[in-house]
Amino acid sequence: MKANCWMGRNTVEVREVPDPKILNARDAIIRITSAAICGSDLHLYDGFIPTMEKGDILGHEFMGEVVEVGREVSNLRVGDRVVVPFPIACGNCLACAHGMYSVCENSNPNAALAEKIMGHAPAGIFGYSHMLGGFPGGQAQYARVPFADVGPIKVQDDLPDEQVLFLSDIFPTGWMGAEMCDIKPGDVIAVWGGGPVGQFAIASAFLMGAERVICIDRFPYRLQIAARAGAETLDYEEVDIPDALRDMTAGRGPDACIDAVGMEAHYPIPAVQAYDRAKQATRMETDRPYALREAILACRNGGIVSVIGVYAGLVDKFPMGSFMNRALTMKTGQCHVQRYMEPLLGRIRNGDIDPSFVITHELRLEDAPRGYEMFKHKEDGCNKIVLKP
Repeated sequence: MKANCWMGRNTVEVREVPDPKILNARDAIIRITSAAICGSDLHLYDGFIPTMEKGDILGHEFMGEVVEVGREVSNLRVGDRVVVPFPIACGNCLACAHGMYSVCENSNPNAALAEKIMGHAPAGIFGYSHMLGGFPGGQAQYARVPFADVGPIKVQDDLPDEQVLFLSDIFPTGWMGAEMCDIKPGDVIAVWGGGPVGQFAIASAFLMGAERVICIDRFPYRLQIAARAGAETLDYEEVDIPDALRDMTAGRGPDACIDAVGMEAHYPIPAVQAYDRAKQATRMETDRPYALREAILACRNGGIVSVIGVYAGLVDKFPMGSFMNRALTMKTGQCHVQRYMEPLLGRIRNGDIDPSFVITHELRLEDAPRGYEMFKHKEDGCNKIVLKP
């Protein structure tokens, strides 16, 4: 089969690789009909996630048709159309019993690698380094899905791929980011990052009853999408964000702040940008936490900072004094996607939201290398790319 493979920093290639096979009685094999390039895939592309190996198959947002099932998979049949959640979860451990699927205790066979960096290991994730299991991803013609009796959700043929594909990751991630804000009527929510995850966080915050949502980004096309959703917008290259947020909230600050940016944030002041870029390049820190720092400093006293942008390891200049002295709460985590798929599918079916609004480009799988470059450099207004194997 053909698959998009990581070949080193800033290099991916579509190659012929062996077809996946059933390895466990709870496996299924999926013929991929749609996959997407995620913003967090760019962290792999840029070489900032450790334990990647040449030839690893990328992609954690995918869906398709079941073509084979293991003998213990009773919920799926050959021919079923399914969306696959990006975290791999056993359904049996303590974490899964509490609905915390992205920290499943049994799905990461390389837990010892993750423990060296994180203390404890999160769940396995498709196509996202060997410390997270080394599982081949879904930017391919076929994929093996472990614990297929727990993860994939069946969808009917009346909903096109483009409407349901993002149940695999970014729609539930944006929803969880807003949910962690404990939104109450009248709340003001600020979202750092107007990419697809930030856009779903904005939409979710409104669906949960936020009175105002403020989107912070620098790309005009992203700010335009946010504005169409009803958000107020701030270009961080044009204004001082903490000052602007104080002005917009009568000096108080937003009730909750969502960091939908993560480890490769950009900062408009060259000296500050150069400091973290140099430390990241020399591996003295793994992440550039500009958005996180700013979200903490901007949030109102007693407010919530919700972090759904991906971080890999260590950050510098964390404003712990501000965080502690102002009674802030931080909530974070890779999304527990399995928890949200069914209710969010219901919202799609009810017409509350059409997730396809984030898509700007559709490419063949063979064009994935061009897609990565386009997405990385924000060319041609590239907001979200769907790959068609």
